[in-house]
Amino acid sequence: MIYTVTFNPALDYIVFLDGMKPGEVNRSIRESIFYGGKGINVSCILKMLGLETTALGFIAGFTGTALKDGVASLGIKADFIRLPEGNTRINVKVKHGDETEINGQGPVITQEALDELFTKLDGLTSDDILVLAGSIPNTLPDDVYERIMARLEPKGIRIAVDATKDLLLNVLKYHPFLIKPNNIELGEMFGVVCETREDIEHYAKELQKKGARNVLISMAGDGSMLITEDGEVFQMGTCKGKVVNSVGAGDSMVAGFIAGYLRDGDYYEALRTGTACGGGTAFSEGLCSRETYEEMYAQLGE
Repeated sequence: MIYTVTFNPALDYIVFLDGMKPGEVNRSIRESIFYGGKGINVSCILKMLGLETTALGFIAGFTGTALKDGVASLGIKADFIRLPEGNTRINVKVKHGDETEINGQGPVITQEALDELFTKLDGLTSDDILVLAGSIPNTLPDDVYERIMARLEPKGIRIAVDATKDLLLNVLKYHPFLIKPNNIELGEMFGVVCETREDIEHYAKELQKKGARNVLISMAGDGSMLITEDGEVFQMGTCKGKVVNSVGAGDSMVAGFIAGYLRDGDYYEALRTGTACGGGTAFSEGLCSRETYEEMYAQLGE
């Protein structure tokens, strides 16, 4: 089973405008609602690719109920922990020219709720995969990823971590199966600017020296690079299409990578599948569909 953890999921409320006048009443031309959070996005793409997944995380209030029901309507198994107070957050994304985002704070996650999550994770085995994705709410200790990975380390569980800077650097000692910074985040971790592919490969290998097994680097319009635990270096171009969505492409890439790898243990195939899923989401209003994925996959050739 593939488990995903989303500490602070959200209802993503997308508002489309044909004009924006600050300080005045603005009326949308249409709206959409998505069930958001990086781990939930990963679960959605895995489900689209035909893999079983369980989404873990915390929900609260009437918005939490809406999110739980919405995730279930997508056919995704979830095992959310309900918090005693507050509401699952709503993130508002206004699309008019440049996208403007207003992200909610989210409910307080109690120590009792966190302990309940730890207990659920204790049930995982070496046959399982765990995806830890996204930022940590300020009501949780900032080393919670480290605590989870230290707790699970003796089990030999393959863990993918999609996080930034110190949050990512601090878990490398637990040898995550996969990490996925982009080229800018990669440079920030070392206080440099990665200007060439040689720079990217060099610093990605430095992350391996710190403990990462496989390092997947997304490079926006320049494609992606994968440095495997076997020392192989693969590069992949980009899919062709019009970018209409900035949310979930990285999560889709992680999910696609895992799915591609599980298919036959081939890292190049994992990179190709991940790239197709990430591109498909970038070219879609929501997450990548099966039809779009197949189109993107075919674009990338053999």
